[in-house]
Amino acid sequence: MRRFAQIALLAWLSALTGAAFAFDNGQYENVPPDIRAWFKGVVAPNGVPCCDIADGHRTEYDFRGGAYWVPIEGEWMPVPDHAIIRDRGNPVGEAVVWYVHHRGGIIISCFVPADAV
Repeated sequence: MRRFAQIALLAWLSALTGAAFAFDNGQYENVPPDIRAWFKGVVAPNGVPCCDIADGHRTEYDFRGGAYWVPIEGEWMPVPDHAIIRDRGNPVGEAVVWYVHHRGGIIISCFVPADAV
């Protein structure tokens, strides 16, 4: 139980850290309301919100050895199982990954594959 609490705290702090640096300075004003609502409503399987449209990055992805992999800042990284969201659909038609920089590393908090249903 203690390990779960530590992971939940880390995920929550990561979400807050990412939200602090991402913001909409007008580049998302032409996004349809249904797409904007989808981005605002995506929640990781552990219950942590993925944040907003400014935090999600449309991405390519690969499936290797039973795991999703995404390129982040030029490096391919495995997506942790706890970050994969399969039950929210995907109205943008491209995979979306949410990640934050934390203590010199990158933490993937959420990932929605292009074919999520």
